[in-house]
Amino acid sequence: MHKIGVIEIAKDIIKANKRLAEENRKLLDKYNVKAIDFMGAIGSGKTLLIEKLIEHLKDEYRIACIAGDVIAKYDAERFKKYDVEVVPLNTGKECHLDAHLVKHALEELNLEEIDYLFIENVGNLICPTDFDLGAHKRILVVSTTEGDDIIAKHPHIVRVSDLVAINKIDLANYVGADVEKMVRDAKTINPNAKVVKLSLKTMEGFNEILEFVRGL
Repeated sequence: MHKIGVIEIAKDIIKANKRLAEENRKLLDKYNVKAIDFMGAIGSGKTLLIEKLIEHLKDEYRIACIAGDVIAKYDAERFKKYDVEVVPLNTGKECHLDAHLVKHALEELNLEEIDYLFIENVGNLICPTDFDLGAHKRILVVSTTEGDDIIAKHPHIVRVSDLVAINKIDLANYVGADVEKMVRDAKTINPNAKVVKLSLKTMEGFNEILEFVRGL
């Protein structure tokens, strides 16, 4: 009975989160704000990817960020350097953002003055999977330095992603990672996702992600 009770509670939490996520999405749509949920493990490069996107888009579009982390101020400070509106979300012991936290962050933003909202999720590949935040798209960033089996080991988060960025391809040879295996794994798990081989050092593949974002 105890196990069944835990399962039912988990289902209720996910169901409630989904309802709040839809409310968030409707609010964003009302103000014509395009939101992207960036997911990935610690060190995958998702923060730097967001920085590069801000750098390339901020002269054309009004951008805001939600920085989610156990202690969010560090990444929030990185985004603030670009003179964009930032809301840091401290999750404490929680391993992911959820729609309720994002709802409160949206209350702090002037949505009338925003074109794009970049949401940086907490750094892991498991917990964010089941928690829709209300974003329009989800970008997953994985790194060759995590091993070329990282995608195969985490199929669930790949399935909910609209774009999979395989980052640090410039380091693949040094860490013995097979980039093409990672591409195949991603396409096998989620044939509908766009898969991009990326290096934020050489900027290879970055324009593909930039155009993906522009096309929302």
